[in-house]
Amino acid sequence: MEGEEGSQHPHLILASKLFLLTLSDVPDIEKLRFKDEVFTFVKKDDMLPLYETLIATSVLDADPALLDSMRAKLDDQLKKLDEKIADAEENLGESEVREAHLAKSLFFIRIGDKEKALEHIKVTESKTVAIGQKMDLVFYTLLLGFFDMDFDLIAKSIEKAKSLFEEGGDWERKNRLKVYEGLYCMSTRNFKKAADLFLDSISTFTTYELFPYDTFIFYTVLTSIISLDRVSLKQKVVDAPEILTVIGKIPHLSEFLNSLYDCQYKSFFTAFAGLTEQIKLDRYLHPHFRYYMREIRTVVYSQFLESYKSVTIEAMAKAFGVTVDFIDVELSRFIAAGKLHCKIDKVAGVLETNRPDAKNALYQATIKQGDFLLNRIQKLSRVIDL
Repeated sequence: MEGEEGSQHPHLILASKLFLLTLSDVPDIEKLRFKDEVFTFVKKDDMLPLYETLIATSVLDADPALLDSMRAKLDDQLKKLDEKIADAEENLGESEVREAHLAKSLFFIRIGDKEKALEHIKVTESKTVAIGQKMDLVFYTLLLGFFDMDFDLIAKSIEKAKSLFEEGGDWERKNRLKVYEGLYCMSTRNFKKAADLFLDSISTFTTYELFPYDTFIFYTVLTSIISLDRVSLKQKVVDAPEILTVIGKIPHLSEFLNSLYDCQYKSFFTAFAGLTEQIKLDRYLHPHFRYYMREIRTVVYSQFLESYKSVTIEAMAKAFGVTVDFIDVELSRFIAAGKLHCKIDKVAGVLETNRPDAKNALYQATIKQGDFLLNRIQKLSRVIDL
């Protein structure tokens, strides 16, 4: 199920187009083009199960002649695959039997029959001895999971891959798994873990079947900005040579990252506005669009306020290139949600920061835990005395 060397797997390209067809933000003329491309792809790969689903959901129109043609063609191909398996079991060795079963698994993957594909992957696995080949079957399963965004299947497959690696496995596949797990974490809103996994894979990236390297860098920067502190961001992202070679090719991303680090907040908001469309049209990030918008604003507002004990609302509005009323409403929301540690003096038009003292908080927590422990010991001593 792997795409060509250095290219994204065609089924994931198809999944992105199907996703874009569901968005109201995509112009109708673009949707017509995507619909034609989806139909062409479905027809080329004889994806009968997917075609029937898309007809049922009114994404594509039914073509009875094409449906009959697909059924006849698939029946013929399936018959040949079964004959090949029977011949291998009767006349050939275990390796040839495995290859025949694998061919049937890949056939069901190609036509988009997920249930039968998973069933035959299990059969193929039972015929497989080598850890590397078992890992490849897990990667096929993961791609099936990402096509449907089946997070339960993806999570189970990642755990299975990790248990296989305990038995052995090569570094190339281990590094690939990090990217798969990073994509899963990002898709389930665990941006911190996603950033760590992506950054670990940045110099060993070979997972082109998931997405191009430019897209990988795009995800790495977006997840890192809301997960890392300034020092780590500088070391791992801003100055990373692998990122520097690519970041200029991605619209607005370089300005987005560097303006945040350099505290150029007006430029940051301009670049952020340019990036929002890319985030909104990404099938993995789209469900988290509003959450990401809130988190990134929390990061940038916190960074600005860290430099001041108090600052006028007008000065902050000027730094961000927005109106005083906008900043007032924005900060009120974040303060009420406990995201920012400051208070607004509306009469004086001033923001006063009240950053929590980490050492004092730790001291108070230690005292509280100590009191709890002493109470437990006293209760225990009474029981022992009795």
